Amino acid sequence: MVTRGSTLTRLLDAVNEVVFVEGATHAPVDAILERAGVSPATLYRAYASKDALVAAALERRHEEWLAVWDAAIARASTDRDRLLAVFDALEEYAGRTTGARWCAFLGTAAGHVDPDPVLAAAVRLETDELRARLRRLAEPVVGTDAPRLVEALLLVYSGRLAMRLRAPQRGVGAPSSRAVAGLLIDQPDRLGS
Repeated sequence: MVTRGSTLTRLLDAVNEVVFVEGATHAPVDAILERAGVSPATLYRAYASKDALVAAALERRHEEWLAVWDAAIARASTDRDRLLAVFDALEEYAGRTTGARWCAFLGTAAGHVDPDPVLAAAVRLETDELRARLRRLAEPVVGTDAPRLVEALLLVYSGRLAMRLRAPQRGVGAPSSRAVAGLLIDQPDRLGS
């Protein structure tokens, strides 16, 4: 039996609300089912496990995030601003009603010491895509310094996400993370080897 699209959406929405927005990384499957208004049989007909459901919700979040980031890149007028657009997109994405407490991917990675392969793959996909996109955007700006710069930008990016746990108010720290990233972009030779 095929599970309807609206039911799948309710399940993914429930994971988003319970696990990502509320931060209940290890919420029991019953809490997700209750929020979605579906039975266990419906869940397991659509997904092999709770982890597979969470991975699907992560994949959906990743697609939504990439759309926000792409829009921020499209608004930028210079290569430098296209590279910095990731920080503009972070703030825009965090301000959405579906925004998470911090980062759904970092939260999932932190909450699972030995994750199920399907969860590990979802987190790895996001990390690999983030690194690859930043590198493509950095190369026109800093050339051969792009790999070192990208690793530094990942630190600033991850730090900005983590600051949401310390200062949960929307927008707090946003100008400083973008400014720090700008300093790194303008002086990549200071990053060392």
